[in-house]
Amino acid sequence: MNNKNWSFPGVLIRFAALSVIGLGGCFQLDPAGSEDLARGAASAGTVTAADRLHPPSATVAQAAGRNPPSSLSDGERERRRKVSQVMAFYRIQSGMTVLDLYSDGGYYTEQLSSVVGHSGRVVAYNKRPDQRLTGVEIENPYAEGRFPNVEVILNEDGQLDLPPGTFDLVLMIQVLHDIYAGSEVGGGPSVANTLAEIYRSMRPGAVLGIVDHVAAKGAPASTGGTLHRLDPGLIKRDVTAAGFLFDGESDVLRNFDDDYTQPVFNESIRGRSDRIVLRFRKPVR
Repeated sequence: MNNKNWSFPGVLIRFAALSVIGLGGCFQLDPAGSEDLARGAASAGTVTAADRLHPPSATVAQAAGRNPPSSLSDGERERRRKVSQVMAFYRIQSGMTVLDLYSDGGYYTEQLSSVVGHSGRVVAYNKRPDQRLTGVEIENPYAEGRFPNVEVILNEDGQLDLPPGTFDLVLMIQVLHDIYAGSEVGGGPSVANTLAEIYRSMRPGAVLGIVDHVAAKGAPASTGGTLHRLDPGLIKRDVTAAGFLFDGESDVLRNFDDDYTQPVFNESIRGRSDRIVLRFRKPVR
C-alpha cells in the first residue's frame, strides 16, 4: 500500500500509514503493568462486583481532567459519557500504546493523550469515506502540536491496515454497531474480519474496550444499522468467537428506562441511551 500524507494547518494526517509509525517497539508498558495484563488475561471471563462498578482511580480521573474545557471536552459531555470512570474500568495507564478506533471528533483521544502521557502513544483512526466532520473540526483538537503523542490516521478505503502486535488497548466507543451495519448491507468488511484484524494488532494480554448502545435481548445484528444498537449478548458471542476472552462489564452508562425500539438519535433518548461497557482481553499464549 502506498502511504500518503495530508496536512491541515498544524496537524499531520496520515492515510493508512500505521506501518511507518514504528509504535510496536517504541512504547511499552512498564514491567508491573505487563504482569497485571498477563494475570488479568489468565483469569479472564470472571466478572466480579468490582468489575461491574469499577470506580475511577484518582490517577486516571485527574489525568482525564487536565485538558481545559473545549468544544470536544466540556463538563456536559463528561457528565453524560463518564469518561473518567470508563477509562478507569479499562485500566488505562501511563506508557500505553492505545488505538482509538474510528475516533470521530477525538473526544476520547483528547483524554487518552493525557492519561498515557509523554511516554505513551495514541492513534486516532478514522475511515476516510465515512468521515462526517468538517476540516475545521478535525483540525482543532490536534492543531499546533497540542497533543504531540497523538497520531491521526485517515484510511482511504475503509479496510483496516493495522500493524501486528502493537497496541496495549483498543477502544471502540459506539462504533461497533456501525461495523455491523456496514457488514449487513454489504458495503463494508465483515465483523469477523474486522475483529480478526484488531486481534492481530494487539499485544498478548491487551485489552479491547467496547462501549455501545444497547438493543433488546435477542435483537438481530441488523439493529446495528436500523436503530444503531446491539444486543450485548451478540457482542459477547462474536468477540469471543474471534479469540478474545470476556473480562468484565460495567453498569456505569446503563439506563434501564431506555426504549429499545427507538433509534438512539431520537430526541426522546438522544444522549441518554442505555450503553453497555465491555472489557475483553487477548489471551497470553
